Amino acid sequence: GLSMPIFWTGLVLIVVFSLWLNWLPVGGAGSLTHLVLPAVTLALPSVAMIARMTRSAVLDVLREDYVRTARAKGVGEFLVLARHALRNAFIPILTLLGLQSGQLMGGAVLTETVFAWPGLGRLMVKAIFARDYILLQGAVLVFALAFVIINLIVDLSYGLLDPRIGRQG
Repeated sequence: GLSMPIFWTGLVLIVVFSLWLNWLPVGGAGSLTHLVLPAVTLALPSVAMIARMTRSAVLDVLREDYVRTARAKGVGEFLVLARHALRNAFIPILTLLGLQSGQLMGGAVLTETVFAWPGLGRLMVKAIFARDYILLQGAVLVFALAFVIINLIVDLSYGLLDPRIGRQG
């Protein structure tokens, strides 16, 4: 998923699932089935990176002393993973999710265009072709504000995952 551009992935998914198999609609926004192909197109590149980061972070946390201590105390493997490993491994994954929100918003511009999905990304493309620079600036500002707010929420949630981060000030 990482090596193919979003517009190419979208076109391949349209050909396979809409034209050849006739399982999903090509475009539009009439029902939830119209959302499947654009969502998969946007998520595909991110899933590979998140899976790699999750595996790496969990393996790093499983080598920590507190995980060995929990195992030595007789805590079950599921509880060790759920309470200790995943909670502490989620911090770098959360960082990646916050940073990838910008990639998703940029990909939404192409995805909405390929799938004829009405949204802010498609509006930006129409504004470019119409040379409506004020509308384009407003749309870019909305994307930038969304990116800043998402990353602010990510930063604030670090304290919920690891109370030591919140106390450091």
